[in-house]
Amino acid sequence: MTTSTRTKSNRALLAILATVSAISSTGCIGLSQGPSLGIFSIPVPVSPFYQQKAEDDFHWHERYERVPILGPVTSGGPPVALDPPTDDEVMRAFEKASPVAGGVPLLYERQRNNVRIIKEKIADYIDPPRFYPIVGPAQLHHAHYKCTVYYSQRDIVGYPVPHSLDDVEAVETIYIDHNHLHMVGDVEPYQTPTL
Repeated sequence: MTTSTRTKSNRALLAILATVSAISSTGCIGLSQGPSLGIFSIPVPVSPFYQQKAEDDFHWHERYERVPILGPVTSGGPPVALDPPTDDEVMRAFEKASPVAGGVPLLYERQRNNVRIIKEKIADYIDPPRFYPIVGPAQLHHAHYKCTVYYSQRDIVGYPVPHSLDDVEAVETIYIDHNHLHMVGDVEPYQTPTL
């Protein structure tokens, strides 16, 4: 190997070594920061849609999907259901049934204004006592509500001919069930199954 070839190869090796050391000592990808996750150490942008969806799912589960277990029903008085559905619960159920979100700005949008909610209890009754796994002997208390939502809806269309469609007397009916358990004493007909 000649001297000029050796000098060129040494220079190339030095350039590669300098490049690797410069890259490894900068930013979040550095090798001098300890163990690295490689390509997974670079943050990946996540759409705010997924964060909002996770928060909404948790909010719905925490407030409306759990069944409370209350004390026994007092003798002599009629059992009364828990609180009626909140406006938030009604509007979330309405949004699931007929979503507003998802329009394209300046092309198609939907708005709901002047919302009024009327809640009516249509049924309130208790099932006979029975054994529920994990809970034990209990009675299921049913409360059914009819929620009528009065609102004005505006659909804004931007293409091909810009116009808006106004429905000032829109009505939607949502049925919401509130169920909860009341603890009771021993249930006589229940027997533990033999395995």
